[in-house]
Amino acid sequence: MTFDIQPILENNDTILRPLKEKDFESLYNVASDPEIWKQHPNRDRWKKEVFRTFFEGAIKSRGAFKIVDKKTGNIIGSTRFYDYDEVDKSILIGYTFYAVSQWGKGVNLTVKTMMLGYVFQFVDKVNFHIGAENIRSQIAISRLGAQKIAEQEVAYFGEHPKLNFVYQITKANWHNKNS
Repeated sequence: MTFDIQPILENNDTILRPLKEKDFESLYNVASDPEIWKQHPNRDRWKKEVFRTFFEGAIKSRGAFKIVDKKTGNIIGSTRFYDYDEVDKSILIGYTFYAVSQWGKGVNLTVKTMMLGYVFQFVDKVNFHIGAENIRSQIAISRLGAQKIAEQEVAYFGEHPKLNFVYQITKANWHNKNS
């Protein structure tokens, strides 16, 4: 099996499809809510010109997805795989956001579970960059079994470096937790 960091992934409720240039307006309609970005390292991503830079980085990553609600067909967020390291057998998952209407409904858990199930066929470690002030995401990733392993200044595409916490889930821990 060949490793593709931008496959189509699907469960009962959502589909992750590769993000395309034509998805900008639909995804921006979700991202334009300032509430989404209150705890993120860049709180201005709700502004169109700032989001455009974020979107450009997503397209250039060749690992970004739009998250689609299967019932409505609407885009409800975005996430991506990035920084695959073949030697270290690791990858990062991040740049994730969801429409506020999806918060508290288990969408993040099902999306991340689907992504981890896929990617652990090819890697031994998955890391996550989480903004130091993004308590909501820190709690969510801890619920998946990730553990904080470091703190790091991260320069997101087209943005100034910001303090992030690095969380990690290993393949062994993931399989033990989900057996």
